[in-house]
Amino acid sequence: MEEKFLLGTCAWSFEDWRGVFYPEHLPPNAWLAHYSERFSSVEVDSTFYHAPSPQVAGHWLDATPENFVFSPKMPREITHERKLRNCEEPLAQFLAGIAPLHRKLGAVLVQLPPYFTIAHDEAALRSFLSNLPGDFRFAVEFRDGGWHVPRIIHLLEDHRVCWAWTDVTAVERANEAAFEFLPRTTDFIFLRLLGDQSRKFRGDGSRAFTYREIAWPRDTSLQHWKEKLRAAVEEVARAFVYINNHFEGFAPHSVQRLADVLRVALPQPPAEPAAPEEQLELL
Repeated sequence: MEEKFLLGTCAWSFEDWRGVFYPEHLPPNAWLAHYSERFSSVEVDSTFYHAPSPQVAGHWLDATPENFVFSPKMPREITHERKLRNCEEPLAQFLAGIAPLHRKLGAVLVQLPPYFTIAHDEAALRSFLSNLPGDFRFAVEFRDGGWHVPRIIHLLEDHRVCWAWTDVTAVERANEAAFEFLPRTTDFIFLRLLGDQSRKFRGDGSRAFTYREIAWPRDTSLQHWKEKLRAAVEEVARAFVYINNHFEGFAPHSVQRLADVLRVALPQPPAEPAAPEEQLELL
């Protein structure tokens, strides 16, 4: 059962991690290789801002171990700007860009904005899902609670699309995490532990924190998620779990903490070569 869990962070390129997760002088173009020696998967945040070229995806493929898995975000042009309407061309471009990853693809995350509502956008969602290709896994994240109705659950089940689970619980309510009803609509789980959005930015839009250590631990929350995941994972083929920095303050350590409570072994980086022993001069 432990092999079903694929754990990682929401992106790998954070300057804050230099010197605490990445060696101080490791160049950024080597960060992915370093990351992939320590975690089994990653959610790709950069694809939310622009679709990757096949050449970039090929680089990701070559830089990571054979069993490493990528879960890219669908571009915001499709989800936030076009709101799933008239997006055949950018969708085709995006899927062509990530196609080189093929065997290393987890699920494509369709992160919908809070202003994407069932009252105005249900028809767009239905049309969009009916035109998705069957050779990719997809997970949809709803940010508006109005979507939590049986007909939408059945819609995702019919199209074999995952209802993404998301934890955005405020720090002062962290113990309540995992008690919400969260539907399971396909043969895999896609969980995002994002945490308190207020821990990301101040009111003026500037960054509120640097992410270099566990700052607000969610021990009880992790235990609750362990119980929920353990109860569900027996009935699925895989469970993709991604943690963001503002969940506890430092995503790499949060992933390790979750792995510990789940009793899931993370990949072990190769051992550093031993320094050669000094030869004693014979007098």
